[in-house]
Amino acid sequence: MDLLRTVLRHAGGLPEARLAALRPLVRKLVEELTRQLATRLRPALTGTALPRPSRRPGGGLDLARTVRANLGTAHRGPGGRVQLVPERPVFRSRARRSADWRLILVTDVSGSMEASTVWSALTASVLAGVPALSTHFLAFSTEVIDFTDRVHDPLGLLLEVRIGGGTHIAAGLRHARSLVTVPSRTLVVVVSDFEEGYPLGGLLAEVRALVDSGCHLLGCASLDDTGRPRYSTGTAGHLVAAGMPIAAVSPLELARWVGEKIR
Repeated sequence: MDLLRTVLRHAGGLPEARLAALRPLVRKLVEELTRQLATRLRPALTGTALPRPSRRPGGGLDLARTVRANLGTAHRGPGGRVQLVPERPVFRSRARRSADWRLILVTDVSGSMEASTVWSALTASVLAGVPALSTHFLAFSTEVIDFTDRVHDPLGLLLEVRIGGGTHIAAGLRHARSLVTVPSRTLVVVVSDFEEGYPLGGLLAEVRALVDSGCHLLGCASLDDTGRPRYSTGTAGHLVAAGMPIAAVSPLELARWVGEKIR
């Protein structure tokens, strides 16, 4: 984890030729961490409703999801050709998309959030493999960037995210609110130290709007390198009063919360 964070910290300032040379190392680190994380998170998500990976086809083979779900079996054969054994084929579901759940992960990438940002990105990539979930990844400092198109590629996601800047949680939640279509089936998870750099009234208004619409909210306090929570308890208290529970949770505990909601 420390090596991965060191590489990512300097990746943004490297020329593309140097970055290309580092990509195999970073990919190996990211894949290993994601595999370990998925092993721990998968039991927490067992039994989630609606389309699930299955050996019994309910529709045609979903080739893209099958490849993503079986990357751990890839190996290089004697002739140098990469082979992948699809131990867990994924088939397209005939279930209605309206019955699925939407998870919007709103992640603080301000200067103090490096460790939590890495874990958030890896966790988002694992959760994106849950067929019952449509997973979105929003990164915010004083601006908001939607990295949802990268959520199935943890390496690409981590190389695109830039750590630094101030904190505007209200802007992140405002963007999240624009993505909500079925509030009762929408999970909005904010990962932050809750050191809001803008007037608190705007943040509280966004929280109340999401709560009043029927969305499920959870605030995840940032964790330091030792796993201890580090966040503004004053702001957190106001958010709890506005309807957003705040907790210091590990990726595993977050997966359990998501699993409980969507079962």
